[in-house]
Amino acid sequence: MPTKTKTLQIPTADGQADAFAAFPDRGERHPGVLLYTDIFGLRPVLKEMARELAGHGYYVLVPNLYYRHGPAPVIELPEHITAEIRPAVFAQLLPLYEAHTAERARRDADAYLRFLTTQPEVGTGPVAAMGYCMGGVLAMRTAADHPDQVAAVAAFHPGSLVTDAPESPHRLIPAITAQVHLGHAENDMTPEAISELNQALDATGVGYTSEVYPGTVHGFTMSDTEAFNPSALQHHWDRLLPLLGRTLSHS
Repeated sequence: MPTKTKTLQIPTADGQADAFAAFPDRGERHPGVLLYTDIFGLRPVLKEMARELAGHGYYVLVPNLYYRHGPAPVIELPEHITAEIRPAVFAQLLPLYEAHTAERARRDADAYLRFLTTQPEVGTGPVAAMGYCMGGVLAMRTAADHPDQVAAVAAFHPGSLVTDAPESPHRLIPAITAQVHLGHAENDMTPEAISELNQALDATGVGYTSEVYPGTVHGFTMSDTEAFNPSALQHHWDRLLPLLGRTLSHS
C-alpha cells in the first residue's frame, strides 16, 4: 500500500532524538514497530526498509541511536560500504557504539516506546521491536524490559547476544514474553553460543525461531554493504512478516 514518511524529534531523558517514520498513507491506525538500526546508523537503506515494512500495514519508527552526538548521519557514510573502507568507518563509529551503554539504551527505549505508542497513526495494541546487528541486541533488551508492550521481537545478524558480561542479552531472556525470531549469519556466533541462546528461549516457553541463514555473513540484510545477500534479505521478510501478522492487531 502507499506510504507516507516523516522526520520527527523524540523527547528523551538526554535530549531530542531525531527519527524517521514510515506508515500507510490512509487515515487508519496501524500496529507500531520500533526498528533499531545496525552500527552504521540511520541512512537511506534503513529508510527504504522502513518504507517496505510500512507498506504491509505498519507504523515504523527508526530512531537515530547516536543522537547524543548529532543528527543523522552522525558521520559521513559512503553510498556503498566496501571491505576496503569498512575499517575506517568503524574507527569513527566505535566510540559512538561504546558510548551507547546498556543504561543509555534502556532510557532511550522507554522514550522511543512512549513516543511510538502515542502517535495518532498508531493503534492501541502491542508493538514489535526489531533490529539489525547491534539493533537486534537492543530489540531483545527492549522486549525484556517491556514485556507488557512488546509482543514480537526480531533480530537479524545480531551477533553479541551471548557474552560473559552480566548484562548479556541472553541473561535477560527470562523476562521476554514476546514471540521471537532470530536470523543469524553464518559467522555471527558459535554453534555453542546459539545452543545456549536457544536453551534460554526454551526455558521461557515463548514461541520462537532461531536459525542460521545459509550462505550469509554478518550484515546480510544491508544492500549498501558488501555483506548483502539478496536471497537472505527475502528470507528475512518471509520470517518477519508472518511474525508481525501473528502478534500485532490490525483491527
